[in-house]
Amino acid sequence: MSDVPPHRSKSPAPASAEPALPSAQSAGVDGRVLEAWCTWLSALATDAEAALSAAMAYKELDGPARDTWLSALEQDARELAVPRIAVYAPLLAVESDPARRTRITQAIGPEDAAAAPRVKARAMRGIGPSREQVATIVSPLYLEFVQVLACGYRSGEGFLWVRHDPIVKLDAAPRPGDAVMGAVLEATPLKSMVDDLAVVVLEHGRSGRELPEALRMFADLFEPFESVPPSD
Repeated sequence: MSDVPPHRSKSPAPASAEPALPSAQSAGVDGRVLEAWCTWLSALATDAEAALSAAMAYKELDGPARDTWLSALEQDARELAVPRIAVYAPLLAVESDPARRTRITQAIGPEDAAAAPRVKARAMRGIGPSREQVATIVSPLYLEFVQVLACGYRSGEGFLWVRHDPIVKLDAAPRPGDAVMGAVLEATPLKSMVDDLAVVVLEHGRSGRELPEALRMFADLFEPFESVPPSD
């Protein structure tokens, strides 16, 4: 079955239809609903709650529904006066399927200087209440939005917990001195943090446990985890 949404039908949908799902765009909606859908998409460039809502709604969909969403965006993103990355980045932040990640990246296209992130990635670490290591990475997405990965781990044991906030306004992201899961954070070099976490990824995989899905959003940082063999 094709992933391309069907053509608009002649019968309009009620004006009260929700614009949050791209299927509304292609299911015979009238101009008012289509306008509401496009307005909602445009808000993703400036409204953190709208961006997070998009990410969470997309994350809850199954594979075919995600494909439908992406197909609708391929048509409607051309009509928007916001950078393409603004409507795709919230989805990329929660998509772990390699094929869809590639599709989203290709849809974003060449980098738009106006949508470039305002900050570089930063890393912080601290010691949790149970003496576990707590690591936090703030990674830029676009404009004033970042995503936050926080995790607790012990050397030789792997990850104890992992938390991923896919869309956060920069001014709300963790900073040195903030507390995450009881650990007061201190700035640390990003490369050092990535090297340490890469080792933890290997240890976690060798224990036979599945790697938390949140870490797959950072596959470009932790390339080894895809081929980690389980322990004997």
